[in-house]
Amino acid sequence: MEEFKFKKKFGQNFLQNKAIVDKIARVADIKSNSLIIEVGPGSGNLTVALAELYKDSNILAYEIDNNLEDILSVRLKDYNNVKVLFSDFLKADIALDVREYSYNDIYFVSNVPYYITTPILFKLIDSNLSFEKIVMMVQKEVGDRFCSKVSTKDYGALTVILNYFFDVRKEFIVDRNQFYPRPNVDSVVVSFSRKEKLEELVDKAFFIKLVHDSFQFRRKTLRNNLKKYDLELVESVLNKYGYDLSVRAEALDYKIFVEMANTLYKS
Repeated sequence: MEEFKFKKKFGQNFLQNKAIVDKIARVADIKSNSLIIEVGPGSGNLTVALAELYKDSNILAYEIDNNLEDILSVRLKDYNNVKVLFSDFLKADIALDVREYSYNDIYFVSNVPYYITTPILFKLIDSNLSFEKIVMMVQKEVGDRFCSKVSTKDYGALTVILNYFFDVRKEFIVDRNQFYPRPNVDSVVVSFSRKEKLEELVDKAFFIKLVHDSFQFRRKTLRNNLKKYDLELVESVLNKYGYDLSVRAEALDYKIFVEMANTLYKS
């Protein structure tokens, strides 16, 4: 890959260690006859590992860099269970793209470009596809935020939203020296397993907006951050859990936000 021109705008840092690539593929633990979505296959290392380990499943990969087409066509020519779309995943209609496949379960496994980690997660949530499991390698600091606990400095809006939909688990750390070119940060592989049963949520978009608004200014209380909402209803929910409007969003479990969203939306 030394001859390939890496593009900073696409966040290209390719993982070269096959043992680590295989470990990521195994973490996914994909069931038979599944569809696997990958974003940013790069030189195809993870794509090949997935194709070999899960031969009875299909892989749909999205690659934004057309200059990788020759490399990937050679690398993947022997795998008839792989299709690469050279397009921007964030602009793709995933639900439409997967219609051509017949599958029992759908997974997302990817070493994602770090600068679009959060947009990718929200796109997966917004797609309304029921992902059995999402496995991503992300910047270590971002992974810490995904897995953070209530009342810690890393606990934020994204943590709350992810905890509603998934059981989040930090799998293992990947040292920065395992990449070419070498990035300035270490990485971590994180898995998001679909919860068997979700709490009832009247409106997903309203819930997500409420959570973001609650964390709008981290050092401010809910009284300040949610002043555009019905504060009496907000406080009625908080009181059930021993809180009042002087609480900060970082102190609240995701289930409290679910109840607040349902109560406010129905009013």
